[in-house]
Amino acid sequence: MELGNFTGFSEFLLLGLSEEPELQPLIFGLFLSMYLITVLGNLLIILAVSSDSHLHTPMYFFLSNLSLVDICFISTTVPKMLWNIQTQSKVITYEGCITQMYFFLLFAGLDNFLLTVMAYDRFVAICHPLHYMVIMNSRLCGLLVLVSWVMSVLHSLLQCLVVLRLTFCTDLEIPHFFCEIKQMALLACSDTFLNNMVMYFGIVLLGGGPLVGILYSYSKIVSSIRAIPSAQGKYKAFSTCASHLSVVSLFYGTSLEVYLSSAATHSSSATASVMYTVLTPLLNPFIYSLRNKDIKRALKRLVGMVAIKVPIVLGLKKCT
Repeated sequence: MELGNFTGFSEFLLLGLSEEPELQPLIFGLFLSMYLITVLGNLLIILAVSSDSHLHTPMYFFLSNLSLVDICFISTTVPKMLWNIQTQSKVITYEGCITQMYFFLLFAGLDNFLLTVMAYDRFVAICHPLHYMVIMNSRLCGLLVLVSWVMSVLHSLLQCLVVLRLTFCTDLEIPHFFCEIKQMALLACSDTFLNNMVMYFGIVLLGGGPLVGILYSYSKIVSSIRAIPSAQGKYKAFSTCASHLSVVSLFYGTSLEVYLSSAATHSSSATASVMYTVLTPLLNPFIYSLRNKDIKRALKRLVGMVAIKVPIVLGLKKCT
């Protein structure tokens, strides 16, 4: 088939994590379980924060936004993979591939920016506790989330526009479980210099920039914690950052391995991608709730309310 416009093609093939038929049921069950737990866990965080007035603070406002983004993030990749396994098909249309790539980049960028905003929130809370509520007012919090959305939308749109200019050869197999932009560039027959420049510019902008902001915030936080005289005060201050620091380490450690390691093999790339696209959204609700007394209290109250209302509703239905 001659090199030319993509109009001659209509679909790609997603090879997934493994091509072994006997492993497909195991992969399907494992990822379906992780997907359902992720959606339920993050949804519970959102409901707990919205239903408890004590959690209407900047920190939990950003946490609920992160949970919403995590639900959308994992929903861009896992459902399609599960559908392909169930139907024993590896096909994804060209339009579907571009759409998946767009939303994947959008929510990955939002994760980056929200983690940075949350680091700034912890910086203000620990380094400027007396002015915390004045600095982190509702207007600033809303503006920070809005800017994160705008930056992520523009970046995702730019990356997809440069992919649209590419032409592809006969090999349309993507050695991944979703349409990953780096793999798309490797399949192209046309010149990918512009794509590589835009892609690495995006890595610096959405990876390096927020990471520098997070590291700067934590350098100030560490200095402030060291200045606290009591060991109990130091522990209390550090415990407010421990959950966020765990998520940042997991997300950046795996995502940077994928995009910065040019020597990475397909298997290691796929494994790292699972870590930051599936495991990070899965673990976030547990990391932020297991050691957080406020979230635990809100979840218990929420579960109690549901436990009371469900029997009443069922009783009313029986009466009617």
